[in-house]
Amino acid sequence: MDDIDGLRRVLLGTRSIAVVGLSANWHRPSNFAAKYMLEHGYTIIPVNPAYDEVLGQKCYPSLRDVPVPVDMVDVFRKPEDVPPLVDDAVAIGAKTFWMQLGVINEEAARRAEAAGLQVVMDRCVKIEHARLFGGLNWAGVNTGVISSKRPLLPNVR
Repeated sequence: MDDIDGLRRVLLGTRSIAVVGLSANWHRPSNFAAKYMLEHGYTIIPVNPAYDEVLGQKCYPSLRDVPVPVDMVDVFRKPEDVPPLVDDAVAIGAKTFWMQLGVINEEAARRAEAAGLQVVMDRCVKIEHARLFGGLNWAGVNTGVISSKRPLLPNVR
């Protein structure tokens, strides 16, 4: 999925995000992105066997250990680590499989789509949220979105 309407629809339809590979180190991109999404009303579920807690949220060793429903699986792992995560995302009933910037695995994307998941690849959830819901343009960044109307934020319904 690459189009503005599709990305906006995914972000509006998502409430809970399992972040695979979320680091407790504040300077890591996964931490920065998850903190931003947490601050914008999303439920963040850290998935990383190295931690008990990240960003004040209980951390789980794997997707299959998450005891609550997950709307989106957000992947911060090497491309070669992605295929088994597709199986886990399908097993837990996730709706969207999102691979972060630089995480490109075409075979995993095809498998996820064939299993009925919405797939976003090589994009940052934080950047897309800010671009589509009014965060980046305040800093003078050309978001590529031309509209005189600001879309409703995901936590305003």
